[in-house]
Amino acid sequence: MTHPDTDLHAERRAADLAALTDGEVVDLLVVGGGVTGAGVALDAASRGLRVALVEAEDLAFGTSRWSSKLVHGGLRYLAKGDVGLAHESAVERGVLMGTTAPHLTRALPQLVPLHPPVSTRDAALTYAGLVAGDGLRRAARTPADLLPRPRRVSAPEALALAPGLRRTGLRGGLLSFDGQLVDDARLVVALARTAAGLGARIITRARVTAVTGRSAEVVDGLTDRRVEIRARAVVNATGVWAGELVPSVRLRPSRGSHLVLSAAAVGGAATALTVPVPGPFGRFVIVLPQDDGRVYVGLTDEPVDGPIPAVPAVPESDVDFLLDVASSVLERRLTGADVLGAFAGLRPLVDAPGVARQSADLSRHHAVLTAPDGVITLVGGKLTTYRAMAADAVDAAVAAAGLAAGPSRTRSLPLVGAAPRRVLSTVDAPARLVARYGTEASTVHALGLLDERLGRPVAPGMDVTAAEVVWAVRHEGALSPEDVLHRRTRVGLVAGDAEAALPVVTELVTKTLNGL
Repeated sequence: MTHPDTDLHAERRAADLAALTDGEVVDLLVVGGGVTGAGVALDAASRGLRVALVEAEDLAFGTSRWSSKLVHGGLRYLAKGDVGLAHESAVERGVLMGTTAPHLTRALPQLVPLHPPVSTRDAALTYAGLVAGDGLRRAARTPADLLPRPRRVSAPEALALAPGLRRTGLRGGLLSFDGQLVDDARLVVALARTAAGLGARIITRARVTAVTGRSAEVVDGLTDRRVEIRARAVVNATGVWAGELVPSVRLRPSRGSHLVLSAAAVGGAATALTVPVPGPFGRFVIVLPQDDGRVYVGLTDEPVDGPIPAVPAVPESDVDFLLDVASSVLERRLTGADVLGAFAGLRPLVDAPGVARQSADLSRHHAVLTAPDGVITLVGGKLTTYRAMAADAVDAAVAAAGLAAGPSRTRSLPLVGAAPRRVLSTVDAPARLVARYGTEASTVHALGLLDERLGRPVAPGMDVTAAEVVWAVRHEGALSPEDVLHRRTRVGLVAGDAEAALPVVTELVTKTLNGL
């Protein structure tokens, strides 16, 4: 069951915005509704602060919904000698999977196939890295029954794990485990709802046009009305757009592209493939299975110049690169005809003078920057470490504004829908719903049982039901069909699916908003 205080819907948005524009002064105003902004709002609200979050579009509108949906344990950073960041990643992975969001995370087996030209030396180095990564898991006290230890596998076992592998030259593989998010956008929604349950005011469709350390000018996207929101401290958590709001912030955005394919195109598997990229040792493309019969192939790391687009495009060069690398280990060569969809996220990497132009050379550490007018900007980092990033930003705001608040509490704070895995296994609902709604899945499922029309899929061949659309509007703050298609569900990752579902979703959203 959901608690009413966590519900986000049009009526609550209107009431919260009215309170903020009628003179209420909050302790902390957060600008940006991605994973970092929602994380900051939750951290602050859990400390007892009065919080408001404003977002120009919708929750998870930007980079947060375009990730690989991995909960990284920090192996990549360990390989570069950054032990601190690697340890932080492993710790935060354990917090997400064990406490805050067990329902939205799962262990993901990952296989490095060993074909030529992967040499025996490179295989040994890779395995040593996997063992070191397991050391991070142990240091973070994440149990092996959640993330098993890495091991070598024979060629027959590798083929059993990934039937689509090229058999010629296959001499086995290296199997390891990392964390995977069922849906990155749903993590953001859960963060925002949990913050709302602690009193935070969550306002989407509210674009900030100017900001100081004590206030923000906001345009209500539903009415075009201009208002002022006042606060004792302001955090800019707008990601790649942070420099547009605070010009002193300098970023070097990096594009991470992914392709969406059918699982059948890669031979079908529940095991991810970590495919070495030809050239310098240590670069990989990952083939990531999803629970909807699709796989994501990613990702690139390319610098991006110029204006920041609302929705980044995936260039053909990225498509060709990802298909070529993934095909190098498969029996069947992938072509453009296999691509069902594509998406790209822009990483808000902090500009570092003197660092080479390659995006991969830039630090994945986050930064908390304070402008001369007092605006605190949180940039950099990555999805896995959002909680630690948020805690640092709130600490800075508390210190700067002299707010009465204790230390962060979010390490032990479950998100809405979360429960221990043994409890989740007893929820009376289909596994697909439990993986997205956790303990609330039985209520979502019941909507479809009580009304046969709500139990139907939104389009033939799809898993998403009408009940999920109604739930998104009533409880998760969806205000439009696009919110449902692209962020409360991920139907929109494939354009053809979105087109097929649009008529039913539009009708359901309209009726639900009108109370019908």
